[in-house]
Amino acid sequence: MSAPHFALSGMLVGTLLASAAVQAAESVQSIGAGEGRLDIIAWAGYIERGDTDKAYDWVTGFEQGTGCKVNVKIAGTSDEMVSLMAKGGYDLVTASGDASLRLIAGKRVQPINTALIPNWKSLDPRLKDAPWYVVDGQTYGTPYQWGPNVLAYNTEAFKQAPTSWATIFEAQTLADGKGNAGRVQAYDGPIYIADAALYLKSTKPELGIEDPYQLNEAQYAAALELLRQQHKLIHRYWHDVTVQMNDFKNEGVVAFSAWPFQVNALKAEGQPIASTVPVEGATGWADTTMLHAKAAHPNCAYQWMNWQLEAKVQGDVSAWFGSLPVVPAACKDNELLGAEGCATNGFDQFDKIAFWKTPQSEGGKYVPYSRWTQDYISIMGGR
Repeated sequence: MSAPHFALSGMLVGTLLASAAVQAAESVQSIGAGEGRLDIIAWAGYIERGDTDKAYDWVTGFEQGTGCKVNVKIAGTSDEMVSLMAKGGYDLVTASGDASLRLIAGKRVQPINTALIPNWKSLDPRLKDAPWYVVDGQTYGTPYQWGPNVLAYNTEAFKQAPTSWATIFEAQTLADGKGNAGRVQAYDGPIYIADAALYLKSTKPELGIEDPYQLNEAQYAAALELLRQQHKLIHRYWHDVTVQMNDFKNEGVVAFSAWPFQVNALKAEGQPIASTVPVEGATGWADTTMLHAKAAHPNCAYQWMNWQLEAKVQGDVSAWFGSLPVVPAACKDNELLGAEGCATNGFDQFDKIAFWKTPQSEGGKYVPYSRWTQDYISIMGGR
Protein backbone atom coordinates (compact mmCIF):
# COMPACT_ATOMS: atom_id res chain seq x y z
CA MET A 1 0.00 0.00 0.00
CA SER A 2 1.30 3.44 -0.85
CA ALA A 3 1.45 6.40 1.51
CA PRO A 4 -1.15 8.59 -0.30
CA HIS A 5 -3.98 6.53 1.17
CA PHE A 6 -3.20 8.20 4.49
CA ALA A 7 -2.41 11.68 3.27
CA LEU A 8 -5.09 13.44 5.31
CA SER A 9 -5.17 11.19 8.35
CA GLY A 10 -3.28 13.64 10.53
CA MET A 11 -5.90 16.33 10.10
CA LEU A 12 -7.89 14.73 12.90
CA VAL A 13 -6.48 15.49 16.34
CA GLY A 14 -7.65 15.92 19.88
CA THR A 15 -11.15 17.21 20.30
CA LEU A 16 -12.34 16.33 16.84
CA LEU A 17 -15.90 17.43 17.22
CA ALA A 18 -15.66 20.57 19.31
CA SER A 19 -18.66 22.68 18.39
CA ALA A 20 -16.59 25.44 16.88
CA ALA A 21 -15.06 22.99 14.42
CA VAL A 22 -18.32 21.93 12.89
CA GLN A 23 -20.15 25.20 12.31
CA ALA A 24 -21.62 24.82 8.86
CA ALA A 25 -23.60 26.79 6.33
CA GLU A 26 -27.36 26.46 6.15
CA SER A 27 -28.57 23.43 4.24
CA VAL A 28 -30.23 23.74 0.86
CA GLN A 29 -33.81 25.02 1.15
CA SER A 30 -35.13 23.95 -2.25
CA ILE A 31 -34.06 21.94 -5.26
CA GLY A 32 -34.70 22.48 -8.94
CA ALA A 33 -34.13 20.57 -12.15
CA GLY A 34 -31.16 18.25 -12.31
CA GLU A 35 -27.90 19.57 -13.71
CA GLY A 36 -27.46 16.52 -15.96
CA ARG A 37 -24.51 15.00 -14.09
CA LEU A 38 -23.69 13.41 -10.75
CA ASP A 39 -20.21 12.42 -9.50
CA ILE A 40 -20.07 9.89 -6.67
CA ILE A 41 -17.20 8.36 -4.68
CA ALA A 42 -18.31 4.89 -3.60
CA TRP A 43 -17.22 1.55 -2.25
CA ALA A 44 -16.91 -1.23 -4.83
CA GLY A 45 -20.29 -2.81 -5.52
CA TYR A 46 -22.33 0.12 -4.20
CA ILE A 47 -23.27 1.79 -7.49
CA GLU A 48 -24.18 -0.81 -10.12
CA ARG A 49 -25.60 -0.27 -13.62
CA GLY A 50 -25.77 -3.89 -14.75
CA ASP A 51 -22.29 -4.11 -16.26
CA THR A 52 -21.43 -7.20 -14.19
CA ASP A 53 -24.91 -8.70 -13.93
CA LYS A 54 -27.87 -7.21 -15.80
CA ALA A 55 -30.19 -8.02 -12.89
CA TYR A 56 -28.32 -5.58 -10.66
CA ASP A 57 -28.89 -2.10 -12.02
CA TRP A 58 -30.13 0.78 -9.89
CA VAL A 59 -28.40 3.48 -11.94
CA THR A 60 -30.12 3.28 -15.33
CA GLY A 61 -33.58 3.90 -13.92
CA PHE A 62 -32.34 6.92 -11.99
CA GLU A 63 -30.63 8.37 -15.06
CA GLN A 64 -33.71 7.87 -17.19
CA GLY A 65 -36.00 9.42 -14.61
CA THR A 66 -33.87 12.43 -13.75
CA GLY A 67 -31.56 13.08 -16.69
CA CYS A 68 -28.62 12.98 -14.26
CA LYS A 69 -25.71 10.98 -15.71
CA VAL A 70 -23.97 9.07 -12.90
CA ASN A 71 -20.18 8.86 -12.79
CA VAL A 72 -18.56 6.71 -10.12
CA LYS A 73 -15.07 6.78 -8.60
CA ILE A 74 -14.36 3.58 -6.65
CA ALA A 75 -12.36 4.02 -3.43
CA GLY A 76 -10.70 1.20 -1.51
CA THR A 77 -10.37 2.78 1.94
CA SER A 78 -11.99 5.48 4.04
CA ASP A 79 -8.73 7.42 4.00
CA GLU A 80 -8.84 7.46 0.21
CA MET A 81 -12.38 8.80 0.33
CA VAL A 82 -11.37 11.61 2.68
CA SER A 83 -8.43 12.47 0.41
CA LEU A 84 -10.62 12.52 -2.72
CA MET A 85 -13.24 14.72 -1.07
CA ALA A 86 -10.50 17.13 0.00
CA LYS A 87 -9.34 17.45 -3.60
CA GLY A 88 -12.89 18.20 -4.74
CA GLY A 89 -14.71 17.59 -7.98
CA TYR A 90 -17.25 15.18 -6.49
CA ASP A 91 -20.84 15.62 -5.36
CA LEU A 92 -21.41 12.64 -3.07
CA VAL A 93 -19.46 10.06 -1.12
CA THR A 94 -20.68 6.83 0.52
CA ALA A 95 -18.72 7.40 3.73
CA SER A 96 -18.28 4.89 6.53
CA GLY A 97 -18.23 5.98 10.15
CA ASP A 98 -14.44 6.23 10.28
CA ALA A 99 -14.57 8.88 7.52
CA SER A 100 -17.84 10.74 8.09
CA LEU A 101 -16.83 12.62 11.23
CA ARG A 102 -13.54 13.64 9.64
CA LEU A 103 -15.40 14.98 6.63
CA ILE A 104 -17.70 16.98 8.91
CA ALA A 105 -14.86 18.33 11.05
CA GLY A 106 -12.88 19.25 7.94
CA LYS A 107 -15.91 21.04 6.46
CA ARG A 108 -15.71 18.86 3.36
CA VAL A 109 -19.43 18.09 3.49
CA GLN A 110 -22.51 20.21 4.07
CA PRO A 111 -25.62 19.57 6.18
CA ILE A 112 -28.61 18.30 4.25
CA ASN A 113 -32.28 19.24 4.39
CA THR A 114 -34.19 16.01 5.01
CA ALA A 115 -37.46 17.76 4.13
CA LEU A 116 -36.26 17.66 0.52
CA ILE A 117 -35.94 13.85 0.66
CA PRO A 118 -39.50 12.42 0.63
CA ASN A 119 -38.32 8.86 1.24
CA TRP A 120 -36.64 9.89 4.51
CA LYS A 121 -39.83 8.80 6.28
CA SER A 122 -39.04 5.17 5.40
CA LEU A 123 -35.65 5.16 7.18
CA ASP A 124 -34.94 2.47 9.80
CA PRO A 125 -35.48 4.14 13.23
CA ARG A 126 -32.28 2.51 14.49
CA LEU A 127 -30.29 4.69 12.07
CA LYS A 128 -32.02 8.01 12.64
CA ASP A 129 -29.84 10.64 14.35
CA ALA A 130 -26.87 8.27 14.52
CA PRO A 131 -23.73 10.00 15.89
CA TRP A 132 -21.62 9.20 12.82
CA TYR A 133 -23.63 11.56 10.61
CA VAL A 134 -25.64 13.83 12.94
CA VAL A 135 -23.58 16.43 14.82
CA ASP A 136 -24.85 19.32 16.96
CA GLY A 137 -28.35 18.67 15.71
CA GLN A 138 -27.39 18.93 12.04
CA THR A 139 -27.78 16.03 9.61
CA TYR A 140 -24.82 15.49 7.27
CA GLY A 141 -26.03 12.78 4.96
CA THR A 142 -28.45 10.01 4.05
CA PRO A 143 -27.88 6.47 5.37
CA TYR A 144 -27.13 3.98 2.59
CA GLN A 145 -26.30 0.45 3.82
CA TRP A 146 -24.85 -1.28 6.88
CA GLY A 147 -23.31 -4.60 7.83
CA PRO A 148 -20.55 -6.52 9.65
CA ASN A 149 -16.94 -7.16 8.73
CA VAL A 150 -16.97 -10.94 8.46
CA LEU A 151 -14.39 -13.71 8.76
CA ALA A 152 -14.30 -15.34 5.32
CA TYR A 153 -12.85 -18.83 4.99
CA ASN A 154 -12.17 -21.58 2.47
CA THR A 155 -14.64 -24.40 3.06
CA GLU A 156 -12.15 -26.97 1.78
CA ALA A 157 -9.62 -25.90 4.42
CA PHE A 158 -12.29 -25.59 7.15
CA LYS A 159 -14.85 -28.37 7.28
CA GLN A 160 -16.58 -26.37 10.02
CA ALA A 161 -16.71 -22.61 10.36
CA PRO A 162 -13.88 -21.15 12.47
CA THR A 163 -15.26 -19.81 15.72
CA SER A 164 -12.66 -17.17 16.64
CA TRP A 165 -10.72 -14.30 15.10
CA ALA A 166 -7.68 -16.15 16.49
CA THR A 167 -7.71 -17.84 13.08
CA ILE A 168 -6.05 -14.75 11.62
CA PHE A 169 -4.56 -13.13 14.73
CA GLU A 170 -2.68 -16.02 16.36
CA ALA A 171 -0.13 -18.43 14.86
CA GLN A 172 -1.77 -21.84 14.74
CA THR A 173 -2.37 -25.01 12.78
CA LEU A 174 -5.61 -24.77 10.85
CA ALA A 175 -8.25 -27.44 10.34
CA ASP A 176 -6.52 -28.74 7.20
CA GLY A 177 -3.39 -29.56 9.19
CA LYS A 178 -1.33 -26.68 7.81
CA GLY A 179 -0.16 -23.50 9.55
CA ASN A 180 -1.85 -20.16 8.95
CA ALA A 181 1.35 -18.20 8.21
CA GLY A 182 1.15 -16.68 4.74
CA ARG A 183 -2.42 -17.87 4.31
CA VAL A 184 -4.42 -15.10 6.01
CA GLN A 185 -5.09 -11.43 5.30
CA ALA A 186 -5.94 -8.28 7.25
CA TYR A 187 -7.50 -4.98 6.21
CA ASP A 188 -5.27 -2.23 4.85
CA GLY A 189 -6.57 0.62 6.99
CA PRO A 190 -5.81 2.02 10.46
CA ILE A 191 -9.39 1.41 11.58
CA TYR A 192 -8.39 -2.28 11.65
CA ILE A 193 -6.72 -1.56 14.99
CA ALA A 194 -10.27 -1.70 16.35
CA ASP A 195 -10.59 -5.31 15.14
CA ALA A 196 -7.56 -6.20 17.25
CA ALA A 197 -9.03 -4.30 20.20
CA LEU A 198 -12.37 -6.10 19.84
CA TYR A 199 -10.56 -9.44 19.89
CA LEU A 200 -8.62 -8.41 23.00
CA LYS A 201 -11.80 -7.16 24.67
CA SER A 202 -12.95 -10.77 24.71
CA THR A 203 -9.68 -12.66 25.13
CA LYS A 204 -7.97 -10.32 27.62
CA PRO A 205 -10.74 -8.80 29.75
CA GLU A 206 -8.12 -7.59 32.24
CA LEU A 207 -7.32 -4.79 29.79
CA GLY A 208 -10.73 -3.30 30.48
CA ILE A 209 -11.54 -2.44 26.86
CA GLU A 210 -15.11 -1.18 26.60
CA ASP A 211 -15.09 0.57 23.22
CA PRO A 212 -12.61 -0.72 20.59
CA TYR A 213 -12.44 2.79 19.09
CA GLN A 214 -11.66 4.53 22.39
CA LEU A 215 -8.41 3.05 23.70
CA ASN A 216 -6.20 4.32 26.51
CA GLU A 217 -2.44 3.99 26.18
CA ALA A 218 -2.22 0.53 27.76
CA GLN A 219 -5.09 -0.86 25.70
CA TYR A 220 -3.70 0.69 22.54
CA ALA A 221 -0.24 -0.74 23.19
CA ALA A 222 -1.73 -4.21 23.60
CA ALA A 223 -3.61 -3.89 20.30
CA LEU A 224 -0.45 -2.80 18.49
CA GLU A 225 1.52 -5.70 19.94
CA LEU A 226 -1.11 -8.15 18.71
CA LEU A 227 -0.98 -6.60 15.25
CA ARG A 228 2.81 -6.80 15.16
CA GLN A 229 2.59 -10.49 15.95
CA GLN A 230 -0.07 -10.89 13.27
CA HIS A 231 2.20 -9.23 10.70
CA LYS A 232 4.32 -12.41 10.65
CA LEU A 233 1.27 -14.34 9.43
CA ILE A 234 -0.06 -11.93 6.82
CA HIS A 235 -0.04 -12.79 3.13
CA ARG A 236 -1.29 -9.31 2.17
CA TYR A 237 -2.98 -6.29 3.72
CA TRP A 238 -5.94 -5.83 1.40
CA HIS A 239 -7.99 -2.85 0.27
CA ASP A 240 -8.72 -3.81 -3.34
CA VAL A 241 -11.56 -6.36 -3.38
CA THR A 242 -10.55 -7.70 -6.80
CA VAL A 243 -7.00 -8.37 -5.65
CA GLN A 244 -8.27 -10.08 -2.52
CA MET A 245 -10.58 -12.33 -4.50
CA ASN A 246 -7.73 -13.25 -6.84
CA ASP A 247 -5.55 -14.07 -3.84
CA PHE A 248 -8.24 -16.44 -2.58
CA LYS A 249 -8.44 -18.18 -5.96
CA ASN A 250 -4.77 -18.25 -6.86
CA GLU A 251 -2.50 -17.54 -3.87
CA GLY A 252 -3.57 -20.08 -1.28
CA VAL A 253 -5.26 -17.59 1.06
CA VAL A 254 -7.79 -19.45 3.19
CA ALA A 255 -9.01 -16.96 5.83
CA PHE A 256 -9.35 -13.20 5.95
CA SER A 257 -11.40 -10.28 7.20
CA ALA A 258 -13.77 -9.22 4.44
CA TRP A 259 -16.98 -7.54 3.46
CA PRO A 260 -19.89 -9.76 2.44
CA PHE A 261 -19.42 -8.42 -1.10
CA GLN A 262 -16.29 -10.48 -1.77
CA VAL A 263 -17.87 -13.59 -0.29
CA ASN A 264 -20.96 -13.23 -2.48
CA ALA A 265 -18.90 -12.56 -5.60
CA LEU A 266 -16.68 -15.60 -5.02
CA LYS A 267 -19.70 -17.80 -4.30
CA ALA A 268 -21.22 -16.67 -7.59
CA GLU A 269 -18.07 -17.95 -9.30
CA GLY A 270 -18.48 -21.34 -7.63
CA GLN A 271 -15.56 -20.86 -5.25
CA PRO A 272 -15.45 -22.83 -1.95
CA ILE A 273 -16.03 -19.90 0.39
CA ALA A 274 -18.28 -19.03 3.33
CA SER A 275 -18.23 -16.45 6.12
CA THR A 276 -19.02 -16.18 9.79
CA VAL A 277 -19.07 -13.74 12.70
CA PRO A 278 -16.84 -15.26 15.41
CA VAL A 279 -17.62 -15.43 19.12
CA GLU A 280 -15.77 -12.19 19.83
CA GLY A 281 -18.23 -10.28 17.64
CA ALA A 282 -17.36 -8.04 14.72
CA THR A 283 -16.67 -4.50 13.73
CA GLY A 284 -18.91 -3.13 11.03
CA TRP A 285 -19.98 -0.17 8.98
CA ALA A 286 -23.06 1.99 8.62
CA ASP A 287 -22.43 4.06 5.52
CA THR A 288 -23.82 7.49 4.78
CA THR A 289 -24.15 9.28 1.44
CA MET A 290 -22.73 12.74 2.16
CA LEU A 291 -22.95 15.93 0.06
CA HIS A 292 -19.73 17.79 -0.75
CA ALA A 293 -19.58 21.31 0.66
CA LYS A 294 -19.03 22.64 -2.86
CA ALA A 295 -21.05 20.12 -4.84
CA ALA A 296 -21.44 21.24 -8.46
CA HIS A 297 -24.63 19.22 -8.95
CA PRO A 298 -26.71 19.54 -5.76
CA ASN A 299 -30.07 19.01 -7.46
CA CYS A 300 -29.00 15.69 -8.94
CA ALA A 301 -27.42 14.82 -5.58
CA TYR A 302 -30.66 15.35 -3.69
CA GLN A 303 -32.55 13.34 -6.27
CA TRP A 304 -30.06 10.50 -5.80
CA MET A 305 -30.34 10.61 -2.00
CA ASN A 306 -34.09 10.21 -2.34
CA TRP A 307 -33.71 7.48 -4.99
CA GLN A 308 -31.30 5.46 -2.86
CA LEU A 309 -34.02 5.14 -0.18
CA GLU A 310 -36.46 3.48 -2.56
CA ALA A 311 -37.26 0.05 -1.13
CA LYS A 312 -36.37 -1.78 -4.34
CA VAL A 313 -33.03 0.01 -4.64
CA GLN A 314 -32.20 -0.77 -1.03
CA GLY A 315 -33.12 -4.43 -1.47
CA ASP A 316 -31.15 -4.77 -4.70
CA VAL A 317 -28.02 -3.21 -3.18
CA SER A 318 -28.29 -5.52 -0.16
CA ALA A 319 -28.66 -8.56 -2.39
CA TRP A 320 -25.62 -7.63 -4.45
CA PHE A 321 -23.32 -6.51 -1.64
CA GLY A 322 -24.47 -8.87 1.09
CA SER A 323 -25.26 -5.88 3.29
CA LEU A 324 -28.39 -4.68 5.10
CA PRO A 325 -30.88 -2.07 3.91
CA VAL A 326 -31.52 1.16 5.80
CA VAL A 327 -35.18 0.87 4.79
CA PRO A 328 -36.91 -2.06 6.56
CA ALA A 329 -39.52 -2.35 3.79
CA ALA A 330 -36.71 -3.47 1.48
CA CYS A 331 -36.65 -6.80 3.29
CA LYS A 332 -40.03 -7.75 1.85
CA ASP A 333 -40.93 -8.79 -1.67
CA ASN A 334 -37.52 -8.16 -3.23
CA GLU A 335 -36.89 -10.77 -5.90
CA LEU A 336 -33.11 -10.49 -5.74
CA LEU A 337 -32.81 -10.40 -1.95
CA GLY A 338 -35.36 -13.13 -1.34
CA ALA A 339 -37.62 -13.74 1.62
CA GLU A 340 -34.78 -14.63 4.01
CA GLY A 341 -32.13 -12.28 2.65
CA CYS A 342 -32.25 -9.75 5.48
CA ALA A 343 -32.24 -12.47 8.13
CA THR A 344 -29.31 -14.21 6.44
CA ASN A 345 -27.31 -10.99 6.17
CA GLY A 346 -27.87 -10.19 9.87
CA PHE A 347 -30.70 -7.65 10.06
CA ASP A 348 -31.29 -8.52 13.74
CA GLN A 349 -27.58 -8.28 14.64
CA PHE A 350 -27.48 -4.47 14.65
CA ASP A 351 -26.83 -4.17 18.40
CA LYS A 352 -23.97 -6.70 18.25
CA ILE A 353 -21.84 -4.78 15.75
CA ALA A 354 -19.14 -2.32 16.83
CA PHE A 355 -19.71 0.18 14.04
CA TRP A 356 -16.74 2.04 12.58
CA LYS A 357 -16.24 5.52 14.00
CA THR A 358 -13.34 7.93 14.12
CA PRO A 359 -11.30 7.54 17.35
CA GLN A 360 -11.23 10.75 19.39
CA SER A 361 -8.86 11.75 22.17
CA GLU A 362 -11.46 13.37 24.45
CA GLY A 363 -8.90 15.68 25.99
CA GLY A 364 -6.06 13.18 25.97
CA LYS A 365 -7.97 10.33 27.62
CA TYR A 366 -7.74 8.16 24.51
CA VAL A 367 -5.31 7.69 21.64
CA PRO A 368 -6.41 9.91 18.70
CA TYR A 369 -6.83 8.74 15.12
CA SER A 370 -3.70 10.58 13.97
CA ARG A 371 -1.67 8.08 16.03
CA TRP A 372 -3.64 5.14 14.64
CA THR A 373 -2.70 6.09 11.08
CA GLN A 374 0.99 6.57 11.83
CA ASP A 375 1.33 3.36 13.83
CA TYR A 376 -0.58 1.19 11.39
CA ILE A 377 1.65 2.28 8.53
CA SER A 378 4.61 1.13 10.63
CA ILE A 379 2.97 -2.19 11.45
CA MET A 380 2.24 -2.96 7.80
CA GLY A 381 5.85 -2.15 7.09
CA GLY A 382 7.00 -4.67 9.68
CA ARG A 383 8.00 -2.12 12.31
